[in-house]
Amino acid sequence: MHKVHKGLTADGAGLAGDRVVAQGSAARVLVAATARALRGEDCADLGHTGPASRFPGAPEPVRRAAVSRAAGRVALTVDQVGEVDAARVARWFVDQYPRRSYPGVLIGSPHGAAAHLAVALGVPWLPAGFEMTAHWSDGAVDRPEAALEHGGALAERLLAANPDVHLRQVHCPASRGPLTGVTVSLAARWRALPAAYAQFLTDRLNAGAPVLLVRDARTWPVSERGPGHSFQVGCPASGLDPVDFHPDSHALRQVLRAVGGNAAQWAPPEVSAPSGDAEHGMESGFELAARDYAARHGHPLHQVLVPRPASLSAGVADLYRRWLRAAGKTGDRLVVECGRLLDPWQVVRAGLVPYWCENATRRSVDEAEWWLAGSEAFSSVDVLPEPPGMRSPALAGLPQWLAVAGFGRRRRALDRTSARGYPVTSVPTRRATEVLRAQPYDLPAPPPLGAAEALSVLRDSGGHQGLLVS
Repeated sequence: MHKVHKGLTADGAGLAGDRVVAQGSAARVLVAATARALRGEDCADLGHTGPASRFPGAPEPVRRAAVSRAAGRVALTVDQVGEVDAARVARWFVDQYPRRSYPGVLIGSPHGAAAHLAVALGVPWLPAGFEMTAHWSDGAVDRPEAALEHGGALAERLLAANPDVHLRQVHCPASRGPLTGVTVSLAARWRALPAAYAQFLTDRLNAGAPVLLVRDARTWPVSERGPGHSFQVGCPASGLDPVDFHPDSHALRQVLRAVGGNAAQWAPPEVSAPSGDAEHGMESGFELAARDYAARHGHPLHQVLVPRPASLSAGVADLYRRWLRAAGKTGDRLVVECGRLLDPWQVVRAGLVPYWCENATRRSVDEAEWWLAGSEAFSSVDVLPEPPGMRSPALAGLPQWLAVAGFGRRRRALDRTSARGYPVTSVPTRRATEVLRAQPYDLPAPPPLGAAEALSVLRDSGGHQGLLVS
């Protein structure tokens, strides 16, 4: 059983936030990493190696069975879904941050560069939602209609106790692999500002401190399945396009074959919204509530609209380079992080420029290469590719990751532990800490950035990539 850290569980009924929020999910990892950085700590205690890492040479059926068993041990049961209290989850998030006043706050969609931006500003990052996984005992990766039926029953139980959230169910074998056949993935998005967030802002924000909303603007075909519940087949993080989840898609056949499914059985439900917000979007009610709170309490609110993850990653990397150079540092050493492999405190401690790839797909790595090709050269480039634990036609190969490292003038390093067994093994978040601890110290850290300066740089460097800062 996953250890519940003392002091991080809120009082009240329902399951503890530590039990509800999916292990390894973006919101969970980013809050933990940001909170540690604001306490002056790294991520050495974060993450557990997945079962795939213990079977690097095992046949695929053995590996899939191990992954499925591990997922079953941590997923919510049907009864536990009814015990979820989204208000308690919000309290669990805010309770992880040091109890002091802050010059601002970032709220919104999960993004590794947003965590780095928060640390540079010296402010917390809070998610606009969270992910859960729940048991699906008779599931199958190639039966999205059955997944929807099972998820609908779970959604009814959860929404009865949490009318303030919207549940987006995601069935994506291309990003979740065999887990898609034994669990359902539910992304809960708050429809209003949680009471714990409002109290946190009231108690911890300095007078006139800005509120920055970071919104993932990606879209995806969606099926609306009733009040508070929607469903999508596939997701942007898969590295594939919506058309690739059509029954006659060659990419889909490859994916299903890799995870033990059969494309002949694939029959996705009818789409009701061809271009709705993807799972990490922000509910309009949440945004309106945040704007209303900011206006009533004298906090300027700015929105950062992110059309694709690379636009914010590039903007924050450029921002860090200027920030470091303004403090008399070189700003010439880059670390390319991926997925859960990040450590904001070690990045600041070593005076590194961080560029975050959402995942190990070719699309993510292509955009990192394009940004590097158009940037002033770095003297060193360290690359931390996160193995996704499965094979997919959308994944970048190790030669492409090596090409990213090759942009370094003097040092070009690809983490061997992450590369060993790539892409079918897994490594914990603390692997990034282990790698970055080997970097030389470059202290003292620069003084925290001001929000006005940061937003100005993001407008300048991110505007041509579609980043919209208002």
